[in-house]
Amino acid sequence: MTEVNYVPKETIDDLIARSEITVKTFFGKTTVVAMKLPNGFVLVESSSCVDPLNYDEAIGVQICKQRLEARLWELEGYRLQERLHMKRSFRDAVSS
Repeated sequence: MTEVNYVPKETIDDLIARSEITVKTFFGKTTVVAMKLPNGFVLVESSSCVDPLNYDEAIGVQICKQRLEARLWELEGYRLQERLHMKRSFRDAVSS
């Protein structure tokens, strides 16, 4: 079996689809999006504007979700790197 050395986009999409997402607006100009992942880990991002007259919650949510997705890529990349490292370390220990 070949080791997979990348995180498939489907993995990220699936995590997002199975997550609980809460959106709140604060002070009429700040959007906060919390994402509770299937394992219970919570990620939070925010987006804000200077003038409440320019505020658009939909834009704030979009920005926050993009940031949350980027953080998921980083976290899943770290998890994959650690898994591959542990497998290689184990193989090196067994073969020496």
